[in-house]
Amino acid sequence: MSHKLGMEGKLFRNAGTYGTPDWKEMKNVKDLTLTLEKGEADLTTRGNAGWKATVGTLKEGSIEFEMVWDTEDEGFTALQNAWFGDTPVEMAVMDGPITASGSQGLRATMSVISFSRKEPLEEAMTASISIKPTYAEHAPEWMKVV
Repeated sequence: MSHKLGMEGKLFRNAGTYGTPDWKEMKNVKDLTLTLEKGEADLTTRGNAGWKATVGTLKEGSIEFEMVWDTEDEGFTALQNAWFGDTPVEMAVMDGPITASGSQGLRATMSVISFSRKEPLEEAMTASISIKPTYAEHAPEWMKVV
């Protein structure tokens, strides 16, 4: 039996091209949630003996996480600039190092949807960030390192 701890997960930003990626680990990341869902289509018929029948349709993905508000952090600044500039950024959210055999996760060109600042009185200032796949040359993919 194998398991992974949350602290083993990694978030990466591609500073290169799709074909020749230059993955930069985003170390200034706190709690992260990868949400993968599908829309639903109802296929219920009279032949289902009183049961609803559903099939998954379009896939959706989002990554929500927090970063310490650090304007000297390269990854933080890249996401802040992407939000203000309405520019996409390619990301990979992995369950381990992006070069380690067996690591896997979502790779996609993302749009920064939310970039909110929290200012708790007795804690560090943080950014709450939400990113989602956007219109791009390459569709999102589930990446597995061989």
